[in-house]
Amino acid sequence: MSFRVHKEDLSDAVAWVARSLPTKSTQPILRAIVITADEEGLELAGFDYEISTRVRLGAEIEHPGKVAVAGKLLAEIVAYMPNQPVEVSTDGNTMKLVGGKARFELPLMSLDDYPQVPDLPETTGQIAPAALTQAVTQVASAAGRDDTLPMLTGIHMEIRGEKLRLTATDRFRLALRTLEWEPKSPEVEAKLLVPAKTLLDNARTLDTHLEDPVEIAVGAEGNVGAEGLFGMHVGNRETTTRMLDADFPNVEPLLPKVHTSMATVEVAPLMESIRRVSLVADRNAQVRLHFTPGEVSLHASGADSGEASESLACAFTGADELLIAFNAGYLRDGLSVVDTDRVVFGFTEPSRPAIMIPEPEGLPEADAQGEFPTPDTHFTYLLMPVRLPG
Repeated sequence: MSFRVHKEDLSDAVAWVARSLPTKSTQPILRAIVITADEEGLELAGFDYEISTRVRLGAEIEHPGKVAVAGKLLAEIVAYMPNQPVEVSTDGNTMKLVGGKARFELPLMSLDDYPQVPDLPETTGQIAPAALTQAVTQVASAAGRDDTLPMLTGIHMEIRGEKLRLTATDRFRLALRTLEWEPKSPEVEAKLLVPAKTLLDNARTLDTHLEDPVEIAVGAEGNVGAEGLFGMHVGNRETTTRMLDADFPNVEPLLPKVHTSMATVEVAPLMESIRRVSLVADRNAQVRLHFTPGEVSLHASGADSGEASESLACAFTGADELLIAFNAGYLRDGLSVVDTDRVVFGFTEPSRPAIMIPEPEGLPEADAQGEFPTPDTHFTYLLMPVRLPG
């Protein structure tokens, strides 16, 4: 096999495939990138039985062929090669890379034990890269990281016609995002549970300036095939992920329909204030928020590090005052994915979950019972409070 390719094209392609390869594996072959040169150009692929990646790029093919080589090492080498065309050739069990005056020789790996890279399922619909990236980033902030509870490590994706609903929870917070997309069939319905880390990693690699939509592939009419694969295709890249074989919990009863009080606060100053007062807090300690009309006061303390407090302007209505405490890290995570300058809090009781949503154009008025209905919103972050003494 021999070919000639632009260094930047090869570097981008190898880096994208290599990022999903396992660093350690009982099967060394799974750490390989498979390079195929044919009349259509180059194809680079990786697969570890859970995640597959495949990318095609143009190249001058002199002799077609197919080889496997250590992926992460190849990515590092190509990244540091001179910015000149790279000539790649194989000689026996060795692959040679020449770029400018730089020359590398890498041992080839046997293809005999390499698994068959799965094909992309049938396309179900498409969505703009920027919209998908933002939605996944918002929801993944609440996904669990405890592998003993696999159903909580995923993002639940519910497809109903032109509506997508993404949900994630780790039992202490919940994030829910709704958005529109273009389904292949207006009647399509599906419920999927995709590993949150993998979906977030894939979303972060999307070029949000691309005009090409992201095609989501889970099978005809949203029916998940026997392989249980979730696929994404955009431009010259495609990836599949094995979905989680677990039941996502019913989170609907957790979402409050009405609130006894509401507050709006500017996000950036609140984030900075939380960071400052948290400096004296013990690890994973809470930050107390005391809401009164026109002001919210933050307070944190540590067993050996003292106390800190700070006040900010806010709009608060529905009660004379409210004292509630949250895990500082969870609170910052939610604020960081609110996509407006101000955040709206909805409260029921200091011991009950509170919601955080982007500020809408107008807030609802209290009903006859003095309760505020939840505003219409595309994003909700539900946060469990920390119980205070007494």
